[in-house]
Amino acid sequence: MSPTTPAALKARKTPAQSRSRVTVDAIFEATIQVLLRVGMNGLTTTLVAERAGVSVGTMYQYFPNKQALVYALNERYLTALAERIEETCAAQTGAPLARMVEALIETYWLAKTERAEVTRALYRSVAELDNDALVHAFAARVDAATADMFASASDVRLADVPATNLTLVTVIYGTVRNAFERGLGPEEAEDLRRNLVAMCRAYLASLAA
Repeated sequence: MSPTTPAALKARKTPAQSRSRVTVDAIFEATIQVLLRVGMNGLTTTLVAERAGVSVGTMYQYFPNKQALVYALNERYLTALAERIEETCAAQTGAPLARMVEALIETYWLAKTERAEVTRALYRSVAELDNDALVHAFAARVDAATADMFASASDVRLADVPATNLTLVTVIYGTVRNAFERGLGPEEAEDLRRNLVAMCRAYLASLAA
């Protein structure tokens, strides 16, 4: 059974009208800015409301507490990331396997490094939250996209697509996260990215052999 979002972390409502969506967008961006400035421990709904230019009452219309707010922010981030991965997988359908993997690494790496400080803040923000449901939903969505992509490879017919898919995405996603947790500088991170591509190519070559 898939894990579900804890009741205390659920948003009160989802914005339906364009004006409401603009308000929630402002709240999310303000949350990021406050997280970057004071961290999860210092974040309060009052600080976020002030930064977003809305009342605390408006905040509570959508989020019952700061944990629910941060949970929703991470959910939005993972949804956007899943969409980017799905777009890459669709674009690479029928390509050679090595090209697929390089495209997947590039997409994931760019998504995580475009606003590297935000990625780090989000990793830290969910450390004490029950985010199993978020992780499970993200994994299920991207696994479906990457597995379908790998199964369509034009140059290699994989004997066990699920196993290959699990190996590749675990190595790719885990490597990128570790790079952030270590706080690698730009040069070290770029070296790691190149080595990650080389390692995945070697693994794929072993499958082809």
